[in-house]
This record gives sequence, structure tokens and C-alpha cells, in this order.
Amino acid sequence: MTLRTIFLGSVAALMALPAVADEVNIYTTRQPELIQPVMDAFTKETGIEVNMAFVDGGIVERLKAEGARSPADLVMTVDIANLKQIVDANVIQPVDSDVLEANIPAALRDSDDLWFGLTARGRVVYASKDRVADGEVVTYEGLADDKWEDRICTRSGTHNYNLALLSAVIAHHGEEAAKEWAAGVKDNLARKPQGNDRAQVKAIWAGECDISLGNTYYMGAMLNDDEQKEWADSVRIIFPVFEDGGTHLNVSGVALTKAAPNKDAAIQLMEYLSSPEAQAIYAEVNYEYPVLMSAEVSDMVASWGTFLPDDIPLTDVAENRGTALRIMEEVDFDG
Repeated sequence: MTLRTIFLGSVAALMALPAVADEVNIYTTRQPELIQPVMDAFTKETGIEVNMAFVDGGIVERLKAEGARSPADLVMTVDIANLKQIVDANVIQPVDSDVLEANIPAALRDSDDLWFGLTARGRVVYASKDRVADGEVVTYEGLADDKWEDRICTRSGTHNYNLALLSAVIAHHGEEAAKEWAAGVKDNLARKPQGNDRAQVKAIWAGECDISLGNTYYMGAMLNDDEQKEWADSVRIIFPVFEDGGTHLNVSGVALTKAAPNKDAAIQLMEYLSSPEAQAIYAEVNYEYPVLMSAEVSDMVASWGTFLPDDIPLTDVAENRGTALRIMEEVDFDG
């Protein structure tokens, strides 16, 4: 019986799953089909089966409830805020691995080895090809300039993606400057924050605004959607930088649960996921950037251009999330 099958049953049945040799059980907030190709490659190479259960919400609560009887070996999720929540809940354990340390940059893994980034995505600017000239967008700080008045679209300021960006602004410039920046960006909005990142690109295509904030991988998703390709073709990706840094990155990541009934096999999978082969597969399927610097980038992602990643550790960025949320509420960003 696989983890995917029993996940549909009760919590009691889930916790009753026995440990089986040569398998790894994963709770993931990512749709399993997005990461199935790399798991299939791991199984082909090692003979170790990988069972995935999609947990749309409450993954921390589930791991807490299951405790030492949890069948989950690994948890995979996106965004530094979610990774920090898992750390704070004390449901994962550190992994001492020379392979992971060598393959994953320090800024993209936990300083205590509790989680490890697997793929990266930039928080970038989508700009109208017709109404925004090359070189008009250079820095994140510049998005608060009045030249962009009534020209910016974005999703909610309290969404994790935008809170992570504001948290990075705090890390670079401090709380007061970050508050001024958030208020300045709000003043430049063409409409009330709404929708997801793709909806902002649609708004640019429709002429409602000229630039938007968005994650890089949405470009790949839109270009492969018959309806949304026209939106994507109307914009180009620009990689802003902080005045004293690089382009803001966020990650998808993996962590070893405290229970981990198949610990050795789980660590083997974690190390495989950081390998050149797995990084190339994983990043291409999801239109993301490998965290392993030597791994190949897909042709589509490469076509978006190169950029300088910001070097502030994501663990430092995550510490500012509460302050970032308070700032967004104080400036009434979504109002």
C-alpha cells in the first residue's frame, strides 16, 4: 500500500503505515505531478520507491498530530515562510551531509541544516514590451519612484511572495526605509492589489498597467498555455537588484522529518535532488533555476537572461516576515 493511497483515509490509518525497506514517503505542498519526473529518475537509479502525498494545507499540524508515528520521511514545500514555519514547529531534524553542503549555496539552505533549497525563483518585474523601455527598471528601490505612478500591478501585499520581498528590503535597508518603500509602491499602483502573478501579466497585456511583480517560473507556465501565451508574449522579464545587492530569490525546499522511518533512504534522496541530473530535471519541469550552480538551465529559462542573485541568507530574510506583515498592514497596502 502506498502513502498516496492511505493518505485518503483517516489519520489513524495514515499513522499505522509500517516502515518498508527501500522506499521514501513525502508530504508535499507541491502538486506531485510537478516533481514526479525527478522521483522517477531516482527510483530508476536506486530502486528506492518514492511515495508522495499532496498536502494542500495544515502540513505542520499533521506532522505534529502524528508525532513519532508519522510515516513521512521528508516534507517538500515552497517559500521561505513555509520552511520557517516547519522549523519553528520543531517537526524536522538536521541533516549532516557533505554532499548537500557542497551542492547548495549557504544562502539557500538553513544555517542549522534543517532545510535545503532545491530550486530557486526570482521575484522579478514583468514589463510591457511596448510601454517600458530597456533600462527603465533597474532596482527594487526604484519601484517607489513617482515615475511609476499608476503603472504598477501586483497581487496582495500580504501574500507570502510579496512579504518575502519586503522582508528582504528590511534586511537591506531597515524597517523605516522599508515602510517608506512599501508606501511608495502602493502610491504607484494602477489598481487595488488582486489576483495571482499571472493575473498581473494579463493586466499589462490589457493595458491596465505597465509593470508588475511576479515570480520567474510563471513565464514558462504562461508560454505553455494556449490562452495565456498572448499575455506572456506582451511582456519581458527584468531582473531588478537591490542597490547594495542582487536579485531577490525564494526557494522550494526539502527537510527531513523527526520521525523519518526511512531516514537513510530519505537522505539519499535529498542528496540526489541536489545532483546535476536531478537539478536539471527538477528545474526544467518547473521553469525554475537550479540551486546547484553547475547544473544546466533549461533553454526557456536561459532565454530570460542572467542575473546576480542576492546574497543575504534566506534565514535572515525569514526573520523579518512578522515586521513585513505589520508594515503592509500599517500602510494599508491592499486598501
